[in-house]
Amino acid sequence: MSTHHTAARRAEELRELIRHHEHCYFVLDRPEISDADFDHLVNELKAIEREHPELVTPDSPTQRVGGTAREGFVKVAHSAPMLSLDNAYSEDELRDWARRATELAGTAEIEFECEYKLDGLSMALHYEASEHGGARFVKGITRGDGSTGEDVTSNLRTIKSIPLTVSHAQLKKAGLTAPFEVRGEVLMPTRSFQTMNEQREEQGLAPFANPRNAAAGAVRVLEPNVTAARRLDFYSYFLLQEGRTARASQWEALEAMSAAGFKVNPNRRRAHSIEEVWQFIVETEAARDQLPYEIDGVVVKVNQTALWTRLGFTGKAPRWATAYKFAARAAITQIEDILIQVGRTGKLTPVAALNPVAIGGTMVSRATLHNQDEIERLGVRIGDHVMVERGGDVIPKVTRVVDDKDHPRGTRKFAMPAHCPECGGHVVRAEGEVNSFCVNVNCPARLRESLLHFASRKVMNIEGLGEALVDQLLSRGLVTNIADLYDLGEEQLLTLDRMGKKSVENLLGEIAASKKLPLERLIFGLGIRMVGERTAEFLSAHFGSLDALMAANEEQLLEVEEVGPRIAQSILQFFAEEKNQKLIERLRAAELNFTGEKKVRGTKLAGLTFVLTGTLPTYSRDEAKRRIEDAGGKVSSAVSKKTSYVVAGEEAGSKLEKAQQLGVAVLDEAALLKMLED
Repeated sequence: MSTHHTAARRAEELRELIRHHEHCYFVLDRPEISDADFDHLVNELKAIEREHPELVTPDSPTQRVGGTAREGFVKVAHSAPMLSLDNAYSEDELRDWARRATELAGTAEIEFECEYKLDGLSMALHYEASEHGGARFVKGITRGDGSTGEDVTSNLRTIKSIPLTVSHAQLKKAGLTAPFEVRGEVLMPTRSFQTMNEQREEQGLAPFANPRNAAAGAVRVLEPNVTAARRLDFYSYFLLQEGRTARASQWEALEAMSAAGFKVNPNRRRAHSIEEVWQFIVETEAARDQLPYEIDGVVVKVNQTALWTRLGFTGKAPRWATAYKFAARAAITQIEDILIQVGRTGKLTPVAALNPVAIGGTMVSRATLHNQDEIERLGVRIGDHVMVERGGDVIPKVTRVVDDKDHPRGTRKFAMPAHCPECGGHVVRAEGEVNSFCVNVNCPARLRESLLHFASRKVMNIEGLGEALVDQLLSRGLVTNIADLYDLGEEQLLTLDRMGKKSVENLLGEIAASKKLPLERLIFGLGIRMVGERTAEFLSAHFGSLDALMAANEEQLLEVEEVGPRIAQSILQFFAEEKNQKLIERLRAAELNFTGEKKVRGTKLAGLTFVLTGTLPTYSRDEAKRRIEDAGGKVSSAVSKKTSYVVAGEEAGSKLEKAQQLGVAVLDEAALLKMLED
């Protein structure tokens, strides 16, 4: 048997195994193997596909996350309109809807089907017949305006509860034939939402207001790997074939989708009367706080799909379904004070200290006000009575000031402090930004993050200095700033948990080795806001020493590639802070490398602006960009009349089209290399 045949057979076995275990974990929530064993299966399949790229299939589990960013979303017409539902906000309104539906149906045998109203993003998934008798996922479309949505297939492939394939056995069990369409809701679980917002706060980014906004942003981002990182989920609720409902009842459609391997919410009920529907709604609202995702009501449908045609539609919604909406979780309370919270990136966030109030079964005593601009937009003063909602039923937020005879206005206005309440360092707010930051890299509130960043692999590469050890160093008071790392001794480190003589020797060796690393690593490690790895390289190459960088004025900084006014201001503010100056002198005393090779850029491409699009045959975009910049050219992200050349590879998208419209010259990789070599 040939090696190719053996590899092909094993690859197919692995794909089936991986699909099975993905279904067990992400759909059934009943994992059968450990994460490590699952990773072993995936890695084995990846190795086979690397060695035999001809075996890679579009529906392989390894193809869930695409690495290439898209350049826009294509508009696609829906097979049947994706209409929104009318809402009922009270029991009386719900009964009125049921009465009208019953009258129009002309039957006393009407049955209702009740489902959770998931607070996410509606999506249509299209499946076509596969060569093995099953079906494969070929297209995913957003709701859009109901008639036309956007093709977000690449991003949806990263959601592991969306099957990339449906086997012949599953189709047979479900009584389905391809092609077919499954509609459902993409949502972000509460835990994923909280974790993501914590990370955004640490990065100095504004948190998302609720999981729905976060899910919508993740689905429409142009990089599929970003979508994958958001850990989204998908629940199916509608089954179509040839644009029409595929079963005699909604309940049977849900059962069929479940049999075919789709994730269907188990919290649903058939009801023979509106009293039974109301009982389900009451039970659902009581259980709402314990759910791992957000819901904002209950969807009620006439179960018999044969009646849907008779009931018909209003101008924009079906008469055979309605959405009972829960009341917003909100309460009025008083702001007793506005406090400042300093995050790990040095970001200062104003937080309203509230007279404690119960909202949705939780006592709320704090609510974020985000930034100074938000406070001014709301017109908030200390002492005001305000409406507080649990945004997305997760994050308490102030939505408005209550100003009436029963709620007099407060008198104290809030102003962002000029000095950090944690360390006394200067607080700055760059022009055009809404957030304020403490610029002291050794501020106690941000020191842990500063140390982890400084020690990370791409910065000073101090292996062994991870979270657990940093936490010990801080709790014992052995490190109060970055420079203290270079004063650590064997005797101190041996007192720490899990630090034997060999571990201590290795760590001290890593710290000593970091002193010899290139200047750009040190610049990156200082944690200057908006100065990343690439910008640090440009700064090192341009100035040649840390002293020259510290002495530079704004005009000189703006001469550096990729340094604009905001980055220049951030650099100036960092070096103007006295506490940072003292830190740098201590690093100098520790004999870190303060000098680098001052590079002179080439001139072959001087004055030319390039735009890269598509996948090049040999160079990655970063490599091509670096070659162009080293030769004196500039790389832009957008095509305009000022663009000199567009360099296009395979699957070039809208940038190539725009270049052709504007008459901008288009090059392939070979032509670019010829320009670099001539």
